[in-house]
Amino acid sequence: MRFVWAVAAFVLAALLIGGGIAQRTVFSGPSTQTANIEVDADAPYVVIDGDVMSMLTGTQTLRIEDTGSVFAAYGRTTDVDAWVARSEYTRVALDDDGAITSSLVEPEVVDEETDGSDDATTTPVGSDLWLDEFQQDGVVTTPLQIPSTMSVIIATDGQSPAPASVTVSWPLDNATPWAGPLIVLGGAFLGAGVILYVLGIRHARRSRGPRRKAPPPLAHTQPIDVAGDIESGSGKKGVISATGRRRSIGKRSLAAVPVLAVSVGLLAGCSAEAWPQLAPSPTPSPSTTVIDAEDQQLPAVTEAQAKAILVEISQTVAQADADMDSDLAATRLDGAALDVRDTNYTLRSQIADYATPDAIPTDPVSIILPQAYDGWPRTVMMVVGDEDDTDPAPTIMMMTQEDAWSQYKLTYIGGIEAATAMPDLAPTYVGAVQVRPDTSFLVISPDELPAAYADVLNNGEDSEYAVLFDDESDKFRQMIVDDRQKRLDEFNQTATDTGTLSFSAEAGENDPLALATLESGAIVAVDVSEVDTVKPTNSDAVIKLDNNPTVKTLSGSDESQSGFTTTFKDQLFFYVPGQGSTEKIRLLGYSSDILNAKVIQ
Repeated sequence: MRFVWAVAAFVLAALLIGGGIAQRTVFSGPSTQTANIEVDADAPYVVIDGDVMSMLTGTQTLRIEDTGSVFAAYGRTTDVDAWVARSEYTRVALDDDGAITSSLVEPEVVDEETDGSDDATTTPVGSDLWLDEFQQDGVVTTPLQIPSTMSVIIATDGQSPAPASVTVSWPLDNATPWAGPLIVLGGAFLGAGVILYVLGIRHARRSRGPRRKAPPPLAHTQPIDVAGDIESGSGKKGVISATGRRRSIGKRSLAAVPVLAVSVGLLAGCSAEAWPQLAPSPTPSPSTTVIDAEDQQLPAVTEAQAKAILVEISQTVAQADADMDSDLAATRLDGAALDVRDTNYTLRSQIADYATPDAIPTDPVSIILPQAYDGWPRTVMMVVGDEDDTDPAPTIMMMTQEDAWSQYKLTYIGGIEAATAMPDLAPTYVGAVQVRPDTSFLVISPDELPAAYADVLNNGEDSEYAVLFDDESDKFRQMIVDDRQKRLDEFNQTATDTGTLSFSAEAGENDPLALATLESGAIVAVDVSEVDTVKPTNSDAVIKLDNNPTVKTLSGSDESQSGFTTTFKDQLFFYVPGQGSTEKIRLLGYSSDILNAKVIQ
């Protein structure tokens, strides 16, 4: 009976082990599913919707092949659509049945009066809209995790036809969770069969008696005196040994070793996919909802995107500073930030030891506040540096993107005052609303703010706007007052009878930028122009610039009978509270640089 059970165990072992191996080989399905994307032969761009990329779960693998340079990038679908709107492109989407379709999209008609960019580039390489981009000669293969809200753009150089060989692959779940258990169970039956077989052989040998022929009858014998032999010590004791049987059992036990080796060898080739996953799925915990508005638009940039843009701006401006290249600086600077850079390049080209502008810092980024807006222009505020560290002081800046084809440009930049408390701001992934320049929801509208502050600089506490501003935290205003008094005292020591020195401030010509805070207020960036005027008091007097190479270089003259005006550009960042608030307007940060100097005509 033991042999019957052994044979049954061998049969079951063969079936189980064979089934486990078959699951990992013969019955195993494909590991990936690949979709070939049809591309129009003439279109310079291909846009793959996020619905296509996320039609199957798992990481997507995008493969693009062409004879020349291959480019791919991904970004928000609204941004990608805006970038390709003026061009012909192939759109890859899903139809109502969930099948992948390709269609040629004609460019939109552009209204030249409303279009914000006259020199939009045709190459998508380096656009600030992309969250990430890839470029390589011949083939680009990259894993992606594109959600349905994003899209992929593919091109060569933006003018030649887009690559025709495009595929997207997704991993398939071909796990065989019962392969491992089947092989283990088969190994157990195999081991049991071997044991039963050995036991059966042993039992059969023990159950058989000796099978010799009966001996012939013995002859009559005489009694033997055994006692005498024993007493005389002539008898010999017999020896019984079980060594042979023990050795036999030891050899049989070794027969199970190959069985265990086979099972271990089979299990060694089983990965985690060959076993059932018994770990429970984590239970999702509820998260706090920051904002719940159906019409809430997405932030202009992500955190990683904003940091990458800032690095590009810093590197470009650093190169422009080194080369004193205003055209290069204009690709990443605008407004007041560009104006003072241009002046610096002019002065450095004429004055050997004139200081280079401070580099634009990029790390650590402590605040990123993007405008929540799907259209253009867009604004982003950033603070770089530790707010508790004053050496160097943290830097606050505003950058804007005019349209989908333009790069972000730094428009305002300044240092944050010591011990400045920033207002509560929305998180980066939510963004802030841009406040209109003429809004009535603040204690003063952004477009009136620079003139009001200029009036405070001119008239001090006598200004009608002085009550709106917090003078205790405004170190900049006190610095201006002290500097003016010092220079006036120095001037009067030598020229009190021959000339006059006066100071004035006025609103700058650049548009204000304002982003809302959580307390219904706004952070507003403006510029104010400070003008110093020196004039002779009689017709015989002459204003000379013997010790002022800066004004001499900018004005192009070393003396004048009519006098000189010198303009300084102040870039100012304020927190403006909302209507009904008991708070006052606080200066958050500032910078002041010379802008120009002219001979009075």
